[in-house]
Amino acid sequence: MGQNETVVTVISKISERPVDLDAALVVIYGLELGRKYDLCKTETLIGRSAKAEIQVDQESISRNHACITTSKRGVFIKDLESTNGTFVNDEPVRGETPLCNGDLVKIGRTIFKFIAGGNIETAYHDEIYRLTTMDGLTQIYNRRYFEEALEREVSRSRRYERSLALVMFDVDHFKRVNDQHGHLAGDYVLKQLASTLRTRIRREDVFARYGGEEFGVLLPEVDLVGAVKLAEKARRLVEKQRFEFDNTLIPISISLGVAVLESGHRDLVDLKRAADAKLYEAKAAGRNRVCS
Repeated sequence: MGQNETVVTVISKISERPVDLDAALVVIYGLELGRKYDLCKTETLIGRSAKAEIQVDQESISRNHACITTSKRGVFIKDLESTNGTFVNDEPVRGETPLCNGDLVKIGRTIFKFIAGGNIETAYHDEIYRLTTMDGLTQIYNRRYFEEALEREVSRSRRYERSLALVMFDVDHFKRVNDQHGHLAGDYVLKQLASTLRTRIRREDVFARYGGEEFGVLLPEVDLVGAVKLAEKARRLVEKQRFEFDNTLIPISISLGVAVLESGHRDLVDLKRAADAKLYEAKAAGRNRVCS
């Protein structure tokens, strides 16, 4: 190279480069539960279209539903004028919205968790473990964890001769909610119901979504009187709660069955069967009531 020669190096614009961190979306509710989508491109399209990098084949999702952009400024999501909208932490996305580590992104009936940082694989494995115990939609315990806790507490109750109560309940006429208002409305009702009751339950109690619209509350060291009192309180809270989806009020009530561990119960199955029997009794008696 000559002394007077000039070297020209072409450098891409910094603003066009992806941000210097790992980022991904993990499915925590919906089809392909636990799947991780790395956000390694400048733009990532989400939708039903075959051209979408994150393709989700659901009727409630538009072909080109939302787009995630990654740049030096950070990671942002934008709704592409979809039919049912895009939500971050239950807030509708309007314009370009920044994503922060731990944000929940809801598109159609699918919920993603946004993870970002220097050790994304560790965060991903932590989230996968969490999915084994938590329900992705309602963010309360799932059936697997509930049944493990029930087995543990039955054994503990027998050993120390302490009370153990179980409340099982479900949403009245929930099929009608889905049929009249759609499954997105049904998902909203379940999530709002769980949120309404979660803060009114003791830390030592186990509140879980048992399946579909059915929930359970495990109450260690609580007798029948105390369990009925809690169940009635929950019933009133749900009855008074305002459930509004897409500017439409949806009347919601719950029916509850209460049982306590008795000497004649052989195992957790008998206790669950006793609570279920009382739940069916509440529904047969007209719903929106507690039976024990």
